[in-house]
Amino acid sequence: MTTELTSAEPATGEIFWRGTPGDRHEILDASRTAFSSWSAEPLARRAELLKRFANQVRADAGGLAKLIARETGKPHWEAETEVQAVIGKVDISLAAHAERAGNRVTEGAMGARNGLRHKPHGVMAVLGPYNFPAHLPNGHIVPALLAGNTVVFKPSEKTPAVGERLVSYFEAAGFPKNVIQLLLGGPDEGRALTTDPRIDGVLFTGSSNTGIAIRKQLVERPGVITALEMGGNNPLIVWDTPLIQDTAATIVQSAYTTAGQRCTAARRLIVRDTMYDDVMAALTKLVDKMIVGGPFDQPAPFMGPVIDNQAAETMLRGYEGIVNRGGKVIRPLERMKEGLPFLSPGIVDTTDMERRDEELFGPLLQVIRVSNFKAALTEANNTAYGLSASLVGGTPELYGRFWREIRAGIVNWNRPTNGASSNAPFGGVGLSGNHRPGAYYAADYCSYPVASAEMDQPRAMIGVGIQQ
Repeated sequence: MTTELTSAEPATGEIFWRGTPGDRHEILDASRTAFSSWSAEPLARRAELLKRFANQVRADAGGLAKLIARETGKPHWEAETEVQAVIGKVDISLAAHAERAGNRVTEGAMGARNGLRHKPHGVMAVLGPYNFPAHLPNGHIVPALLAGNTVVFKPSEKTPAVGERLVSYFEAAGFPKNVIQLLLGGPDEGRALTTDPRIDGVLFTGSSNTGIAIRKQLVERPGVITALEMGGNNPLIVWDTPLIQDTAATIVQSAYTTAGQRCTAARRLIVRDTMYDDVMAALTKLVDKMIVGGPFDQPAPFMGPVIDNQAAETMLRGYEGIVNRGGKVIRPLERMKEGLPFLSPGIVDTTDMERRDEELFGPLLQVIRVSNFKAALTEANNTAYGLSASLVGGTPELYGRFWREIRAGIVNWNRPTNGASSNAPFGGVGLSGNHRPGAYYAADYCSYPVASAEMDQPRAMIGVGIQQ
């Protein structure tokens, strides 16, 4: 009996999409068959098809934005920015591929040539998250296809409709059959896909627990390329700035954009004790004005619900645990609508308590007061994660120290912890990634370099150790 898949709108609870799990074996066999001819296509042909894909998305930008907003619950204005990121990924990938995975040939001795070229890996499994169900998987898919790989894309079981729509644009652009395929399903299909021997690479965005499980599954297959974009317990340090209102806005952008459902969201706010009262007064005033609502509400909300009631309950349990261990509530994290996953933005002072190193994936900010910058850095680095970190305030010299000593793959100054540029590498260390940053550097893991020494005719002689 085939299990039906459904997708519901977080803001209303109404089911608006139905589907069935895909046949992994059929999909992977077809993907392997398609790889031979696709990898032989000229780079210019692959690039042209990707430009056509971008045009397909551009032509339906309004429809895709509405679908993203409905399925994720994020504000419509934010969904529109995600669509633009999907479109922009093509030109970024073309530039990155030329710079980081291009081919070159130099002259060697005796008329020989030394070549450096790049080959695709084969069949790439792309596992997408629910918070950016189009942009983040697309950040893997486009450079993988450009390099000559075929792709099997499994979207999050919480956002299958967006995944289905994304693949339809590639098909409408004229990509050959089976070059990119959609595999619908839940965690079981994901595990089976990543461990299948027909897979040559796994490109994953999601939780650290799932990323660790993927690494364990593939420990005896070192030839399978893995790029893991995982979570973060990201710190934001506030230090010696007179711009308190700007600081409060930066904190809100860092902690509550996308309802805190960003891997780069600020989870910990580390504040100099002499600034604490002023910063908290400005922050709470701004938080109290934040509009939380459905994606199409007017006036437009700053943030919507979390993805579903399960996620909301997880956040509420995490919040209650912090409070029970001694956290002082500044603004409570509460369910705002019965039966729906709308949460109020929470703030808890956790200075005088034992803090767990965990990623609570939602709109909750933990505040820690410190008396000196050494203590601030120690606290910021007090995590096994290492994705994003930001310093607000301070001097250029202090930022230089922060940049040198902080352990993170994204380090910002007077900017939010989130909102990283697609024109730069994106990734972290520790539980946040496996040193294969994506975004502009995705070209690095979508192909592998091959060095060649070449001559048109064999020319060789042995001058030592041969009997005359």
